[in-house]
Amino acid sequence: MKILLTGGAGFIGSHVLLCSLEAGHDVTVLDNFSNSTPNVLKRVEALTGRRVELHRGDVRDKVLLNRTLATGNFDAVLHFAGLKAVGESVAKPLEYYDVNVSGSITLARAMADAGVFKLVFSSTAAVYGDQADMPLTEESALGDPVSPYGRSKRMVEQIFEDLCSSDQRWGVSILRYFNPVGAHFSGQIGEDPRGEPANLVPYAVQVAAGRRKVLSVFGDDYPTPDGTGVRDYVHVMDLAEGHLAAMHYLARKTGYRIWNLGTGQGHSVREVIRGLEKVTGRQLPWRTEERRPGDAAQCWADPSRATAELGWLASRGLQEMLVDHWRWQEQNPDGFPK
Repeated sequence: MKILLTGGAGFIGSHVLLCSLEAGHDVTVLDNFSNSTPNVLKRVEALTGRRVELHRGDVRDKVLLNRTLATGNFDAVLHFAGLKAVGESVAKPLEYYDVNVSGSITLARAMADAGVFKLVFSSTAAVYGDQADMPLTEESALGDPVSPYGRSKRMVEQIFEDLCSSDQRWGVSILRYFNPVGAHFSGQIGEDPRGEPANLVPYAVQVAAGRRKVLSVFGDDYPTPDGTGVRDYVHVMDLAEGHLAAMHYLARKTGYRIWNLGTGQGHSVREVIRGLEKVTGRQLPWRTEERRPGDAAQCWADPSRATAELGWLASRGLQEMLVDHWRWQEQNPDGFPK
């Protein structure tokens, strides 16, 4: 298949890129490198022995999208381009709605103009909001997501659902994944956030490596077993394989379909800290801070629909996630060359 990956140089996008190339697909990447670097693509090319075609620019640029999609007969688009930090979205809501929502609308219009109607969308469990009943299924009530980031993703989901209802040519897969961590086992590609990491594991491994002094734990009074937030951590390679499974599903189907991608098991912040201390052999200095706006107390998946319909099941546990993430950090102490 010929695939367009928007945001294909990002953390998740780059791992999907690698898996797609290894599976024999032809892939074009569109990325503005706002939170990544072209060096990611060079490493993927080296790992796979395959060339990556790059179109550099913003997903909100309709002229660029039209030109990119006109370069060949694309079979599908995998859409990762967007902003993803919960805390930042609270501080910069307009930026998140502009990039995530407007960018997705612009992409859909360009796809329709080019006659491409198969789309896999990178969504999030944040659309479920803060709920007490776990695990979360695709039928769980959505309520109100607790951050502009989650709301922007929910808006895009609704747009694509309405699009599929209005035009039977469309096939859209919505992948609500939980907390992506880990890295490719080679240690050559991984998560390289610009500035201060917004998520637990990338921040914690930088503390373990001595790049940062102390880890902040935001809240120890949640209604969870040890008072810290509980999340469903899923290996980025498992996620990548889930995207390919969803794309192959679309090759046979039209319409709108949602799948949770998670392990089905929740781990608390303190569990992750203890696990990383075991992996690194180092004690992590950490301190408790006030709860962070937009954070839910707990969140983990019921991934059984993805197993039944896609044949997908997360196979890598928390230990492997932390080992791979730490390997990436050790081999790339300053991230990708800039």
